[in-house]
Amino acid sequence: MVGRLQDKVAVITGGAGGIGKVTAQHFLDEGASVVLVDLFEDALAEAKKELGGKVLTVQADVSKEEDVQKYVDKTVEQFGKIDIFFNNAGIEGKVAPITEQKVEDFDKVIAVNVRGVFLGLQKVLPVMIKQKSGSIINTSSVAGLGGSPNVSPYITSKHAVVGLTKAAAVESAPHGIRVNSIHPSPVNTRMMRSLETGLEVDEATMAKSIPLGRYGESDDIASLVVFLASDESTFITGSQYRIDGGMAAL
Repeated sequence: MVGRLQDKVAVITGGAGGIGKVTAQHFLDEGASVVLVDLFEDALAEAKKELGGKVLTVQADVSKEEDVQKYVDKTVEQFGKIDIFFNNAGIEGKVAPITEQKVEDFDKVIAVNVRGVFLGLQKVLPVMIKQKSGSIINTSSVAGLGGSPNVSPYITSKHAVVGLTKAAAVESAPHGIRVNSIHPSPVNTRMMRSLETGLEVDEATMAKSIPLGRYGESDDIASLVVFLASDESTFITGSQYRIDGGMAAL
């Protein structure tokens, strides 16, 4: 059976992490070739070993313009195009009230979560404009649609991703390119373990705020990303997709 992403080329930033790596497997299962971009070379090597298939890895810091251009250039050199861009890399930052946040920690979160997303859009879009096609999925969070205490840098950054998504969607629509954002609730990944420690709560307590009574899994997120990457969503752009176990209904 032909996969939904057959012969597509997909770039995933934060590709060696939980959601990135699992989404890469879904992309491969659907027939795509995948480029994994991550800051950590050891994690990239391990991910490539696990995934096999049509995988290219590129070590890059998404907050640096030259590194972003590098992963775009290497993708085009290897595969000749970029059909799907999962603009996914992000960090959580420090857990502390606004009055206790250090400016340098705030700047670090903004550099990765906002400048990284912006630079990805800026360097990938010209490739897609030339093709007159493409699908971009930006990773935000339920934290990009509301507020909660003690994670202001993260919340600020994820709200900014919504603005970038909408601006890019409007600018690129005439070129046949779609841009959407996804907004997961807590997901079973390293990031949530870090946040649980900082917030001094456990998974069971956090899960009580989710009507379905559990954290999301990386597979849950990957399934939504595959849909938005595929031709099943050709009339969807500029949208914010919550995947939150019912949190929005509260």
